[in-house]
This record gives sequence, C-alpha cells and structure tokens, in this order.
Amino acid sequence: MLHFIVKSIFKPAIFVKKLEMRIFKFGGASVKDFNSVINVGKILRLHEDDQLVVVVSAMGKTTNALEGIVEAFSKGNKDEIETLISALKDFHLEIIQGLGLNQNTSFLTEISAIFNQLSDKCCQPFGDYDFEYDQIISFGEVLSTKIINEYLQSENFKSTWVDARKLIRTNDRWREGRVDWEISENLIQAEINSVFENGNRIAVTQGFIGHEIGGKTTTLGREGSDFTAAIFAYCLNAEDVTIWKDVPGMLNADPKYFDNTVLLEKISFKEAIELAYFGASVIHPKTIQPLKRKTIPLHIKSFINPNEPGSIIQESLAFDDNIPSFIFKMNQTLISLTPRDFSFIVEENLARIFGYLNTEKIRVSLMQNSAVSFSFVVDHSKINLKKLVDFFQEDYLVKYNSNLELVTIRHYDEPTIDRLTVGKDVMLEQKSRHTARMVLKDLG
Repeated sequence: MLHFIVKSIFKPAIFVKKLEMRIFKFGGASVKDFNSVINVGKILRLHEDDQLVVVVSAMGKTTNALEGIVEAFSKGNKDEIETLISALKDFHLEIIQGLGLNQNTSFLTEISAIFNQLSDKCCQPFGDYDFEYDQIISFGEVLSTKIINEYLQSENFKSTWVDARKLIRTNDRWREGRVDWEISENLIQAEINSVFENGNRIAVTQGFIGHEIGGKTTTLGREGSDFTAAIFAYCLNAEDVTIWKDVPGMLNADPKYFDNTVLLEKISFKEAIELAYFGASVIHPKTIQPLKRKTIPLHIKSFINPNEPGSIIQESLAFDDNIPSFIFKMNQTLISLTPRDFSFIVEENLARIFGYLNTEKIRVSLMQNSAVSFSFVVDHSKINLKKLVDFFQEDYLVKYNSNLELVTIRHYDEPTIDRLTVGKDVMLEQKSRHTARMVLKDLG
C-alpha cells in the first residue's frame, strides 16, 4: 500500500484590520495656545488605529488679527501693518516655544518665510478688497497647520502637511468660493491616497481655503472650516466626521442666552440643516449637505472631555422632536419696503429686491410679504443701511427697526413661546408645523 504525505501549501489566514478613514476638525479655540495643541496630540493618540485627515483653523483670534491687517493694507497704513504682523508673529512664536519647537532652526526659517510672504504681499498695490482678503486671511490656516504638523512629527506621529489651496477647487467668488465637486474629488483622492500609501497615518490640512482655476487662493466663507471637513469626507468616502468643540456636543440652545441647556445626543441630517439654516452656531450651514448625500455621520464632541459621547448627526428622524431647540440672533434689523405707488408686491418687485441683496451679499434671516409690502430681517453688522435706504427710497417707502432679537424655536409649544416673549414686543411672527420664529424688541 502506498502512503502519500501531502504537505499543505496553504498558510493560515491572517486577518489585518482595515484602517478606517476619519475626518477630524479642530477650530481656533481648540488650538489657541501651546497647551491646546498638546491636547490635540492627546486626542489623536486615542485614535491610533485610524487614518485621519485633520482639518485645522487659524489659531485663536488669528483670523481677526489678519482682518485688521487687510483693513490697514486697504488704507495704505504701513506702520500699522508692520505692528500687526509683528504682534501676530510673536503670538505664533510663543506657541512654537511652548511646544519645544524653537530649537528647530529649519522650521523657524520656514515660519519666518511665511511671515515675509505676508509682509511682501502688503507692500504690493491693493486691488479688489475681497480678493486681497482671501490672499491674506489664508495665512492663518497655513501657519496653524505648519506648527501642528511639526509638533506631531516631534511626538513621533506619522503625519504630513497637505495644502488645501491645491486640492479644493472653487470658482472665483472671493470670500465665498463655490466648490467644483468633481475636480476637488479627483485632486483630494489623489493626494490623500498618496499620503497614506507612503506610510503616513495623519494628513494635516487647512480649513476654510481653496483655489480657483488660476491657482489664486479662495475662501469658503467665515467659519468655513467645518465645510472643509465635510468636503474631504465626501470626496474620500470617509467613515465619519468629528468636529471638536469647547462644548459637550450640540446643545438645544446657546448657553450665552439660555439657562439649563440640554445635549442633543442624536438628531437627523434634516434637523441639523434646519438648525444650521436658522443660525445654530455649532455647525456651519453648508457642512451637513455633502455628508447627507453620502450618509456620513457627523459627531460633535468636546476637546475638553474627548471620551464623552457628544452628539451624532445621522440619517434617522426618530429623535428629532424629543427636545425643543432655541436659536437666538441678536442685533437684527427689520426692514420693510412699500411701493410708493401702492402697487402689489409681485415678481418684478421681488426680482429687484433680491437682485440688490445678492449683489451686496446680504444674507436674509427671515422674510415676509403682504399685498403691498415686503419685510426682511438682516444682521445689522453685515449691511450698509444708508446705502440700502438710498437705493430703494425713490420707489419705495423704507422703514426699519434696529436692535432687535430674532428667536427661532424648533418643536415649540405655546407655553414656551409665552415664556420667551415676556417683556417683549413681537414685531413679526411666523409659525409652521415644527418651527416658530419671532422678531422681538425689548419693551424696556
């Protein structure tokens, strides 16, 4: 009898866990000083089994400081420009020193070169205000991400710096670039896939900024870093997005205006879009839409207590009406336009009104019309009221009330409305099935 010994050519299967790709966004408050940057590193240590795209805003009040530089540049005030740039450089060098990076001469040279570029830019002739704004404001995100990536590398993270100005393609609508999704997707996928294929685990990039077809820097609108995180998530089909904030999650009201706030543990994309549209400050209004299109969950978590669950925004509508939500917008102005010939408010009138609002980039918080008048509410700090009145007053009787408060209540009830309107004059009110909105004036 023949005996055959068969040696298996098959090796036992070894299962390697696939790394999940996640998008983290850290805002200015979460990187405001060197201790905050160290805390970012601690948070990233909790996610060492993931591939991370880390989107970072400018540090602390850097954007405000750069806006001051833009203003001084527009007026040709060279002494003020020099003073402001020097203060901004000192602020960043203090963070660099606190992180122990001040002995790295090549890195310090790189940071100095960035500030030299800023100074050189401000020595050139000043052009269109919005164009110059985008070119200068973007320095804040570049500086913050350079510093954070250098710190992560010093702590042995496998991280690399990625330039969002070369990846997110927009049109040339300065200060509010519109994303070209197809081109951006191709650029982002090629770059980020290359980063991870080269053995890196973290890509550090900038929020808020992109580029137009000619390569000039554009911005996505104020607070656009949240939107940047959503853009990367959409283009990379990420597992989820986490926005790290100084609050425990998404609350049902701003603690500055409302006592006894409640955490919204789980709400739908639809509810989040509604809240963002009405002015909820935790998330950028444009952030939710690309995430909803690919059902990518959005977490809002505390960078102070990173192990707490926070809030999750996802597809299910089941939890939306559990808790009423309150949104307060202060310093609002109510403007009413009535045709001087008392003609009806029809499409021709509305076309002219909205044409002006669009040209002046005025965002309307609320609007309402009757047969012979059109009323709308705007943020007083975002309009030139005299210019608006001068534009319309020949054909319209223009009335306005300032120093008003716009309150939005999602999932309201009448007792809540009664409580919020005590001592207030209700100038305008709108109600739908789920939402009540009121323009209020203090009676005192």
